[in-house]
Amino acid sequence: MVEPYDAVCSQLEDVDILLELAEAETSEEDKQAAFAEAEETVGKIEKAYRGLELRSLLGEEMDSCNAYVTINAGAGGTESCDWAGMLSRMFQRFCEQKGFKFTLLDSQDGEEAGIKSVSGLVEGSYAYGTLKSERGVHRLVRISPFDANSRRHTSFAALDVTAELDEDIEVEISKADIREDTYRASGAGGQHVNKTDSAIRLTHIPSGVVVQCQAERSQHNNRARAMKMLQSRLYEMEMEKQRSEREKLYGDKGAIAWGSQIRSYVMQPYTLVKDHRTNSEAGNINGVLDGDLDQFVEAYLKYRRKENEST
Repeated sequence: MVEPYDAVCSQLEDVDILLELAEAETSEEDKQAAFAEAEETVGKIEKAYRGLELRSLLGEEMDSCNAYVTINAGAGGTESCDWAGMLSRMFQRFCEQKGFKFTLLDSQDGEEAGIKSVSGLVEGSYAYGTLKSERGVHRLVRISPFDANSRRHTSFAALDVTAELDEDIEVEISKADIREDTYRASGAGGQHVNKTDSAIRLTHIPSGVVVQCQAERSQHNNRARAMKMLQSRLYEMEMEKQRSEREKLYGDKGAIAWGSQIRSYVMQPYTLVKDHRTNSEAGNINGVLDGDLDQFVEAYLKYRRKENEST
């Protein structure tokens, strides 16, 4: 928390020195070069300051944790599976830009294209706080590449984000409430194909929550990862339930439901990405699909803080 602030202060001092040196230069060429270097440093400071401002919005209990991300295609067959695949790529590119590490835990391919579902662990400083803004239903409107008549289609995909629990947070789950299934993990084929049923699927019977993991070769390791995911999902469900109860007192809309999209991505007849919670918009849809989500994350965190202050 302190090091980024100290770095900005240090860079501001460097700019002051550069400006003094520029004023002292007798050569016009050297003076302009010093001013150019100072201007470049100011650009870096502005970027770092925005990062500090964003960090200041991440003050909730679980914000500093790693995050589990799950994307599921909605109804619509190949269209929705393709959209889920595009959404998965978008978030993985965003994670790369933020310096987060993404570990694939489970993936089910669509029958023709894209994915039916994908789960992963995102590790990094304030990963959950940064990604929680993306939890909900994402809607895509475009001319379908799978429609011979080139008609416009609307596709949906749901994204869920839960915090990886710290070791000191315990979630008790009765073994009688869990159904465990094993299956053969999908692989690249050849010598890499998995010849044992090492993949694990855990179903929490009372809540209906299902988690899967096939990232490890060992069934034991997959079971341990899946259990951590299940604990995180159940903990998040309980926290969401408590938040919803509190929000009802203030006339809030409550929890995010499958039928209410949080963001729309329109590719035809115009290009626009709009967040329906904050009204934040971007016209460069290709940039957004390539992972440029900062404005939406920042707008949501400011919206969330304003909501918290009002309640």
